[in-house]
Amino acid sequence: MTWVRPGVRGPPLCGQRGGWVSGARDCLADPCNGGPPHSWQLGAGPDPAAGREPAPDAGSTSPAPAASPAGAEPAALPQPHQQCHRPARHPALQGQLAEDAHPPWGWNLSSLDLHGCSRLSVDVLVDLAEGLPQLSRLGLAETQANVQVLSAVGSCCQRLQELDVSHCKKVSPRALRYLGYDPLAQSLCCPMLRILLARGLEPSGDGGMVAALAFLLLALPRLEFLAHSAVPDALHLLHGWQLHSTGDAEGFPSLEELTQGRGAAPGGPQLTLPLRRVEEVEEPALATIHAICPQVEEAGVWLGDNPGPAGGWELLCWGHLARLTLGCAGREGRVLAEVLPLAQSLGPRLQTLALHGFCCRDELSLAALLASCPNLQAFSTELHPPTDTDPDGEIPDEPSRWDTNLLPRGLPQLQSFSLTLVSTTGTFLARHGLALRATLASLLCHAPRLRTLRLLSVPFPLDSVFETVLAAPGSPLLELQELSLAESWVSSRTVWLLLASDSCLRRLDLSHCRDIHRRDYDSFLQAVRKQRLDLDITWE
Repeated sequence: MTWVRPGVRGPPLCGQRGGWVSGARDCLADPCNGGPPHSWQLGAGPDPAAGREPAPDAGSTSPAPAASPAGAEPAALPQPHQQCHRPARHPALQGQLAEDAHPPWGWNLSSLDLHGCSRLSVDVLVDLAEGLPQLSRLGLAETQANVQVLSAVGSCCQRLQELDVSHCKKVSPRALRYLGYDPLAQSLCCPMLRILLARGLEPSGDGGMVAALAFLLLALPRLEFLAHSAVPDALHLLHGWQLHSTGDAEGFPSLEELTQGRGAAPGGPQLTLPLRRVEEVEEPALATIHAICPQVEEAGVWLGDNPGPAGGWELLCWGHLARLTLGCAGREGRVLAEVLPLAQSLGPRLQTLALHGFCCRDELSLAALLASCPNLQAFSTELHPPTDTDPDGEIPDEPSRWDTNLLPRGLPQLQSFSLTLVSTTGTFLARHGLALRATLASLLCHAPRLRTLRLLSVPFPLDSVFETVLAAPGSPLLELQELSLAESWVSSRTVWLLLASDSCLRRLDLSHCRDIHRRDYDSFLQAVRKQRLDLDITWE
């Protein structure tokens, strides 16, 4: 079986660390990838994969790989997750694909990402969908995908689990319906689809997009995440049984028929959906979302300015909630202390927590919040000071060494921590600075698995915090790989302590740190070269 097309390495991928991204030949040379690729990426994406080589570059002297001998036993196929990289948005590569839409190994391909390949015609996309029935992941974001393409996907890709059609200008509400129903076969399709990304699609003025999303929510039995800003509206429509006001697309079953197929009826069994993740939910809609999606594990919620009783948040009733993002959509923002009852209720279940736009009125609220969530793996917050603070108040004395017992249990599972202090609306008081730095010192001493740390725009001196942490018993920060101190108050003393430590630091961002100067930066680079450290330092 001959399946290797001769070729050479592709051009450098702009913005990618380490220069160019390896092509298919590098993947084939890898002993872990002994056969045809199961994953193939042509566009820019988070986890690119490889397939055929791009057309040879002029002047290249790299030898082409030899084809497999006739009759030879093919090597073992790699697992779907054993993906290799390939150049992104390569014009020659797109041309090859347009000429040969059916690679010899196409039937085994399980993952294909065409993100940004806008030169591929509709006919090529249709041929790919019809010729790759084993696909479980397909990325069509920013392509020419339209109703014909999605019809082919819905009819032929019955094993598809993840699909991305974000920012496809030709995808209409009617086109989306073909992912859930095949009018020609008069049957539901894509029974295994779990994730459908449809961000940035043009909304229709007649409510057709909301109706189409409601159709998909009913027609796709295993759908866990549908990404579109109108999903909350579609859930509200279904929960309120407003099915007759939407109108139905010709050739497709009505919402009433799909609802009956799920065994629900007005005044009878309640309609529930298997969604595990919801986003862009506004606070007044929480009760509705909770009622129709009781199995949610990840939620993104927008809160208004009007504070309500935290115990009344319907989020408290989600028994499986593990990842939560709360953002303040109003101008003033909510007080951070309001989240405490919620955090205490969810407690050990929370793995990821992101809080943005909150007001830090009580200086100890952050420590209390972290102490309530001992199993956090990732935490991110953006805080701003209250507008009624008195900057001329009494300034307490700074201790010579920070007490690290503020969080005695620590956060043993924490791998990522990000704190941003926004001072555009006011000034953080000195007492806030003392409490926040004591919280940081205790946290860093009791987070042994921390790999990413971002302390951004912190207007208080952080040198003493790092001195306390790096001198603490147990060698904290041993697994730290990425540290960003951009626009924070830190001096070269902290950097020298980090360079002398035993950490695994790979990236250090010192952008716009006012106490770091050019001569310091040059000294850091010289030390990195002398110690032969694999460390990238950014400063400007």
